[in-house]
Amino acid sequence: MSDAPDSLAHHLARRIMMDGPLSVAAFMAEALGHPRFGYYMRQDPFGVSGDFTTAPEISQMFGELAGLWCVDTWARLGGPAPFHLVELGPGRGTLMQDALRAAALVPAFREAARVHLVETSPTLRARQKETLAGLPVAWHDRLEDVPEGPALILANEFFDALPIRQVQKTNHGWFERLIDIDSTESTDTPLFRFVLEAFGSAGARLIPPALRDAPEGSVVEVSPASQAVARLIGERLAAHPGAALVIDYGYRGGPVVGDTLQALRRHAYAPVLDAPGEADLTAHVDFAAIAAAAREGGAESFGPVDQGDWLVRLGIQPRAAALKRSATATQAADIDSALARLIAPNQMGTLFKVLALASPGLGPPAGFESPELAS
Repeated sequence: MSDAPDSLAHHLARRIMMDGPLSVAAFMAEALGHPRFGYYMRQDPFGVSGDFTTAPEISQMFGELAGLWCVDTWARLGGPAPFHLVELGPGRGTLMQDALRAAALVPAFREAARVHLVETSPTLRARQKETLAGLPVAWHDRLEDVPEGPALILANEFFDALPIRQVQKTNHGWFERLIDIDSTESTDTPLFRFVLEAFGSAGARLIPPALRDAPEGSVVEVSPASQAVARLIGERLAAHPGAALVIDYGYRGGPVVGDTLQALRRHAYAPVLDAPGEADLTAHVDFAAIAAAAREGGAESFGPVDQGDWLVRLGIQPRAAALKRSATATQAADIDSALARLIAPNQMGTLFKVLALASPGLGPPAGFESPELAS
């Protein structure tokens, strides 16, 4: 192996040979964010020509309703001016573009908004600059770098890409799943495999108490990185007026048993350990853990609710009908198809969840008005 690695696989193999097997979290962080070889650093993965399609790319209606939700929440906050409109992991900038277009219906909101995008990928920053050309936008590597003050924060399909750790129950107790080189294979391209390694009392705290008696073979996932971001959001909302909207795929009822780590390439599932840096790596989001971390930071939480229910409550069906009134037959069919993808139970409607975080005392934002949704 040469001194200068020519791929992420070679870089990871060298790191493993020097330091030992990697945690799943370390592997994910390198695969997605390595400065030279990371998946998000080198390419635009969105849309039909990429590896996956997000809700803002499916229809303008999604971003428009997110924008109107921001306007309504801003009004409930008393209309602070100025305030920070922040998006975490903004993709191509499509959601922000559509949100700002809808928000233009309230000029005072647009005048007060200071747009901030938290994005580490140079490739995606370039796309965002194209999408939002002519608008004053500030880019940051971390949420911590966004100036203090009132804020509305959007996070659509952001948390699912944050690194996770996995632990597995064996007949000898709980072990952490790590990634090692598959030394049994002889090839110029390094191959990787999962291994198990015992951990001490510090690592044992990863296992949620409710699952410590899970049966042998069980895999449990935790995301300290996600909880850290959620706690930071909670602290910010406790210190300054604001709210956050988290939209992602995952589960609502607390930690569950199951391996949800997956790789996507060209809109199809791929082996997780093959060709690191060439496929997107994600895991289902534990919304209960995110909500709990945000509450520890001082915020209130509402939901999560199913994405389909939330969009219907915000009026996506009348919006679709309005768009169809000036559409051709082909365009109308596309609008119906997009609507189904976003809200149908057998598509994104129930798989994706929506969680609201808010400053204490704000009360439930739009789409979260049912009393049982507050926590």
